Parts: sequence; C-alpha cells; structure tokens
Amino acid sequence: MNGEKPGNFPQTRWSLVLAAGDAENPRTRLALSDLCEAYWEPLYAFLRRKGNDPDRASDLVQGFFARFLAGNYLSRADAEKGKFRTYLLSSLTHHLINEKERERAQKRGGGEAPLSLDVEGAEQRYLDEPAQHLTPERLYERTWVLGQLDRVVDRLKEEYASSGRGAVFDAIAVYLTPAGGPSYADTARDAGMNESAVKVAVHRLRKRYREALREEIASTVETETEIDGEIAYLLSVLAD
Repeated sequence: MNGEKPGNFPQTRWSLVLAAGDAENPRTRLALSDLCEAYWEPLYAFLRRKGNDPDRASDLVQGFFARFLAGNYLSRADAEKGKFRTYLLSSLTHHLINEKERERAQKRGGGEAPLSLDVEGAEQRYLDEPAQHLTPERLYERTWVLGQLDRVVDRLKEEYASSGRGAVFDAIAVYLTPAGGPSYADTARDAGMNESAVKVAVHRLRKRYREALREEIASTVETETEIDGEIAYLLSVLAD
C-alpha cells in the first residue's frame, strides 16, 4: 500500500490519523474518537474470548483507549500497518503485554473514561453469539463486521427519519436482512401502501444500503481499490 489516492477518493478517518499522527490535532482526535467508538466492542469481544470477565474486559478497553487517544500509539502508525482494525488489535495486544497483570485499568488510564461504553449490551451480544468455536481474533473480526452493518442501518434509519420517511423505513428495513421479509403484498397492506410502491421503495433502500456500506468501509481503508476486497472479506467473515 503506497498511501496514494485517486483524485476522487475522499480522505478517510484512518488516513487522517496516518497523515497527522498527532493526537493534539483536532481533526486527528475527532477521527480517532469516531473510529474507536466503532471498534471498542470488537476489542471487548476479543478480551472476553481471551478469558477476561466482563468487568476486567471493560477496564482493559478503557485503559487501552485512554492511552491510545492520548497519542501513545500514534508514533507507530504508518501505512504499512494496513487496515485500522488490524492495527488496533495489534496495538491492544502490545498494550496487554506491557501491562502488569494486577494493575487496575482505571489506574492505567489515569481514572479517565475516554469512551462511553454500553458494556451491558456488548456483554449480552457476546453471550448470544452463536459462533462459540471462533478464536478471539476471528471473533474480533466478526464483531467488527456486525458493527459495521449495524452502523450502516442506523445511518439509513436517520436519513429516512430526517426526510420524513421514517415509517417507510420501519416497514421495509426487514428486506435488508439475508432472510428477507414478508411478501410485498403483506407489507403494502400493513403499511398502507400499494405493492408497486413497496417494490420501488425496497429497491431504492437496497441501493442506498450498498452505497452507505461502501462509504462506511471507505473510512477504514487507504484507497478506493481496497473497498471491494473489504466487502468480500466482510461476507466471508459472516460465513464462518
């Protein structure tokens, strides 16, 4: 990866971090905070699968991000590190190796809580995870993938709500799942729409979903040419 981008490829959150490498830079801190908000739960799942209890895993994530956001790891960030999720897991592993086993995570983080974590929700999703055979590293990847998909759906829900189409989204969002949904005729009847309108709405939603997914993935890679490979990888992880 050479870090160069085609002229029409926007600067992404990860590329902002790589370019700046300075935690005091407001744009870097915003990019880091946004990325870390999206990635803390995969790290939590990784730590749980490693044998840490919920409190310990939560403390470790908070302690890690306190150091990460303070810039302790930015000096080692470069394009050769590859994808952000790979770099982040490597940084966490390095952090754990250098931590004293009995040291409290709050003490390590200076008593700070850099992220607001829904640990209860993350723990329940961890317990509900059907793929108990996965290694900690593979579970990290799977949790990342599911988080990306959830972020895309949440984004679309907000888009539809802001344009006054929230009820339409609620009626047809089920068609974004692999299992699909009820018949268009049933949805049309329940939503007070005609069947043709439902078909058109579902087609547009799926199209916008694909666009939004590409936009979400673009924020974590360096070049446009990597997006299709990332999406293919995403699908392969879900197939495990």
